[in-house]
Amino acid sequence: MARRQLPSLNALRAFEAFGRHGRMTLAADELCVTHGAVSRQIRQLEEHLSVPLTEGPRSRLRMTEAGLKLAQALSPAFDQIEAAVPRPIEAGPRPLVVSCLPTFAMKWLIPRLPSFQAAYPDIPVRVAESNGPFDFKADGIDLAIRMRTPETVVTYDSVVTPFMEHFHGPVMSPERAAAEPMTLERVCAMPRLLTRTFMESWSDWARNFELDHLPPPVSEQEFDHYFYMLEAAAAGLGVAIGPWAFVQRDLASGRLVAPLGFTPGRAKIVAVTPPDGATDAAVLFRDWLLAEGASTPHPPEAACDSRPGR
Repeated sequence: MARRQLPSLNALRAFEAFGRHGRMTLAADELCVTHGAVSRQIRQLEEHLSVPLTEGPRSRLRMTEAGLKLAQALSPAFDQIEAAVPRPIEAGPRPLVVSCLPTFAMKWLIPRLPSFQAAYPDIPVRVAESNGPFDFKADGIDLAIRMRTPETVVTYDSVVTPFMEHFHGPVMSPERAAAEPMTLERVCAMPRLLTRTFMESWSDWARNFELDHLPPPVSEQEFDHYFYMLEAAAAGLGVAIGPWAFVQRDLASGRLVAPLGFTPGRAKIVAVTPPDGATDAAVLFRDWLLAEGASTPHPPEAACDSRPGR
C-alpha cells in the first residue's frame, strides 16, 4: 500500500477548527491551546503545502479560496473520525443532548451556553451539530434547534416552540462594500454565494422587496455549510444572505458588513421536543432559549426597500 502523503494531523486539526469558527481565539479555546499555537500550526501547514490558506490583517484574518476548499473537505473527514472513535461508558449525570444547526451552534448558542451552565451546573450539555432530520430515541436527542418555514414538512411527532425571530440580509466583506455605493440592484448583480443547506435563501429574501425574479448575478458559488459560505463572503468572494443570528458577531468585529440592513424572514428559529414529554432538563433548556431569544437585539432595518431599477 502506498504511503499517504499527509501534512501534520495537528496542523490540519488546527486549520479545520479555525475554518469552522473563523477566529484563531475560538479555535484555540476549542483545542485548549494558545492563539499562538494555532497560528503556528496553520503557518506550518501553509509552508508544507506551499499554498496560502489565509489572508488579510491579523485582526480580520480570513481563508483564501484554497483554504475554503481544504476546510470544506476536512470537516466531514474529522466528523467521520469522531463518530468512529469508541467512547467509554459515561459516569455521572447523563448529558442533555441538543441537536443544533452547526453555524447557529457556533455563532449564537455556544457563546451563550456559559450562562445556562452557571444557572444549572448539574446539567451537562452536549451539542450535536446537525442540519438534517432526527429521531429523538434513535439518535439519543433531548431537544433540537431548527429553522422552520411555513412550508416545512414535519415527518415526526414533536412539540415545536418558536423562541427567536429570523432576520436576514446580504453580507459581504468591507472591501467589497467600499468598492462602490451599494444599491439593491448592484447587490443582486454581485457574485452570489449559496449554501446547500438552504438553497432558497436568495429567493426567500427577495420576497421582502416584492421581487418575483432576482436579476442574474455575475456568478454563483455553492458551499456545503453556512459557515463556509460566510467565510467566503468575508474573503471577498461575493455576497451571501446571512441570518442575523449567524452574522451578528462578525458584523460587530468588522469581518462582515450588511450595507442594506436586514429584513424579517418567514422562518422562525424553534426548539423541538419529544411528543411524549420532554425531560425536566430539556424543559429548563427550552425555557432558557426563550429568555435568550427574547433578549437578543433586533438588527438594523433594511436600508433600501425599492425594486432594482427604481
